[in-house]
Amino acid sequence: MAVLHSAPKISSNEGVRDTLVKALGDMVLTSKEEHGEIVITVKRDAIENALKLLRDDHEYQQMMEIAGVDYPERDERFEVVYMLLSVTKNHRVMVKLSTDEATPVPTITTLWPNAGWLEREVFDLYGVTFVGNPDLRRILTDYGFEGHPFRKDFPLTGYTELRYSEEEKRVVYEPVELAQDLRQFDFLSPWEGSDYVLPGDEKAEEEGKS
Repeated sequence: MAVLHSAPKISSNEGVRDTLVKALGDMVLTSKEEHGEIVITVKRDAIENALKLLRDDHEYQQMMEIAGVDYPERDERFEVVYMLLSVTKNHRVMVKLSTDEATPVPTITTLWPNAGWLEREVFDLYGVTFVGNPDLRRILTDYGFEGHPFRKDFPLTGYTELRYSEEEKRVVYEPVELAQDLRQFDFLSPWEGSDYVLPGDEKAEEEGKS
């Protein structure tokens, strides 16, 4: 009886990734496969041309999402991530670029008009600007909001608070004032720190055994 030896498994994305990287050429900085997804990092100024090529020549028709990521320790602290979907191939690809607080990113509203709102969201939450966006303004926070709340260095309390003033009959903005300092707790249960042990207080049980 003949014994069949199976060939080593190759990722189904490997051939697709090689094809896309070759097509994008010198626009590509890095590429990888992570968690079953193709991830391609491109030069910031090439983003419009790169996505246009993926849309027109490789059937990634839909731009599903634009997201921001903050890495404060990097010189270019922000990543902008574009998620594309091919409805004909039932396949996704993720394209990334990096930028800093002062350097704008080219808009892709020229390719997908719905990118306008998504770019506004990244601008609002991270402060990344998109040159060419026809209506780049806040979309989730209030017009008078200070800062960008998804940055890692944004304080949990924010900078200002608002309330309705009965005297002035309007909403007023004031600096945040806490009744006590913000404190961080590492309790596994609300009873931790007491002098008795209740079910579920695992940390207190361990201390009692010691």
